[in-house]
Amino acid sequence: MRLFLLFALIFAFTACENTKQAGDAAKEAVEKVEEAVSTKNIVTKPIDYDVDGVKFQGYLAYDANIEGKRPGIMVIHEWWGLNPYAKKRAEMLAAEGYTAFALDMYGDGKLATHPEDAQKFMMEVVSDMPVAVKRFDAAMSILKSQPTVEANNIAAIGYCFGGAVVLQMAKTGNTDLKGVASFHGALESMYTPKEGEVKAEILILHGKDDPFTPRDRIDVFIQELKDSGAKFEFVEYEGAVHSFTVEGSDEKGQAFGLPLAYNKAADEGSWAKMKEFFDRIFQ
Repeated sequence: MRLFLLFALIFAFTACENTKQAGDAAKEAVEKVEEAVSTKNIVTKPIDYDVDGVKFQGYLAYDANIEGKRPGIMVIHEWWGLNPYAKKRAEMLAAEGYTAFALDMYGDGKLATHPEDAQKFMMEVVSDMPVAVKRFDAAMSILKSQPTVEANNIAAIGYCFGGAVVLQMAKTGNTDLKGVASFHGALESMYTPKEGEVKAEILILHGKDDPFTPRDRIDVFIQELKDSGAKFEFVEYEGAVHSFTVEGSDEKGQAFGLPLAYNKAADEGSWAKMKEFFDRIFQ
């Protein structure tokens, strides 16, 4: 009986000590996060510009507590237009130490709340790619001109329609881009690059169960990149469908009968993959 009590006391003491250590570790982790957050000073501001007589307003974000220049990253919105989601991603990039510019590909303040309008706005852009390139390049010039930006270190990310845009810009040989990352972007073969034409590195983050992109279309897209000699990585997320990074996409999917759904694991995993990608290309 005494031996049993001795073991019980040892066990209780060890458990308390482990609990205390775990508690201390958790407290230390929270303090580190709070310290990191307190050292950031995210500044955001709208920037007005025009392209061929069409008015645009982009959204700039950077950490004012970081001294000097840093890489600049363009953020291209979903087919809904430049909404709070794209702006939030710009702020997140600023918190990672970049200067981010969420640009508008539609102009004149166009924002869609219904898929029919979104489809219309999107087709106006993709049906005239020279205009799309002009709008992209104008926004890039604005980003490059910012005092917090290293003009020779520019990348772009895009979501859905925006993913298709950044992939298209990379495929057509944009020499100002170090790299592009597409999140649940449309993998349409709108242009077949020549060998050696693709200069930017490419990261494709795709939902494996996205019904918007059939497997044969993915195969064609990937083969084109291989044939061109492009440096790229294609990552698929099991169980993820379209808009897997967008919280609240489930509600839109249900409202309009579309296969949209948020996937926390895919969202966090793809963001981490993007961070690794930028760490490498901006070395």
